[in-house]
Amino acid sequence: MEKQPFTLRVVEVVRAIPEGRVATYGGVARMAGSARAARQVVRILHTCSRREGLPWQRVVNREGRISLKPGYGYEEQKELLADEGVEFDLSDRIDFDRFLWNPGKFFEGNEEGFCEDLTK
Repeated sequence: MEKQPFTLRVVEVVRAIPEGRVATYGGVARMAGSARAARQVVRILHTCSRREGLPWQRVVNREGRISLKPGYGYEEQKELLADEGVEFDLSDRIDFDRFLWNPGKFFEGNEEGFCEDLTK
């Protein structure tokens, strides 16, 4: 089955997240061209990450937390992020001031440069 354009853009965005940085599901959706498609990003990551070799662990929720439940990938994601130097506070939250990826004008066609709040 051929991938849809939005799926391809999500894959491109997720591949671009640098090691040691994170993005939110909503931020990825916005950068891929559909600001209200955070849940679609979740689905794409679930179905494509292993096959596409995506750094899925670098996408977290808008609160800076891992969305996966303990025993269902939470520990793996946290370990992968920690191995990249991403730190968690005592409540398992990531400090966006330090670790949120701000791609600037990385993606062509975006005159605003994606500098708006990508945590939503």
